[in-house]
Amino acid sequence: MSASHYLKELRSKVGNQVLMIPGVAAVILNQSKQLLLQKKSDGSWSLPAGMIEPAESPSQAVIREVREETGLAVEVERVLGVFGGEGFGFTYRNGDQVEYTVIMFKCKQTGLASEEIDDETIELAWFSKSDMPMLALPYPLECLFSENETPIIS
Repeated sequence: MSASHYLKELRSKVGNQVLMIPGVAAVILNQSKQLLLQKKSDGSWSLPAGMIEPAESPSQAVIREVREETGLAVEVERVLGVFGGEGFGFTYRNGDQVEYTVIMFKCKQTGLASEEIDDETIELAWFSKSDMPMLALPYPLECLFSENETPIIS
């Protein structure tokens, strides 16, 4: 069952009520320690990220999301943190409410994927810590550029 079919089924039962959504996000740094971000169709900047689909592991989900949103092939290196709570809720234009719990992974680019980027992404850009735009979700800046091996849980 695809994520969209799964969500449609849930929405048919709960309407616009808050759904807790498990998600993943990728931190991909280039050799200059710049972070890859995507500009979404709504104009906001984000890490490559998305929902974990039914029967999909979190690491499979982040690899798929990066491929779909950036065209890059990646491998997962480690978990950087788990985030949720204040600032991770959202109400869509149609009134659907969600609260995201996001597992953030450090990923390494291994190549280019063969498929086209989805229409959710309108631009990809690399940013240093000092020139970062505001992100759609309030991830801690120190986690995005950290070499710390201990995951952050918030």
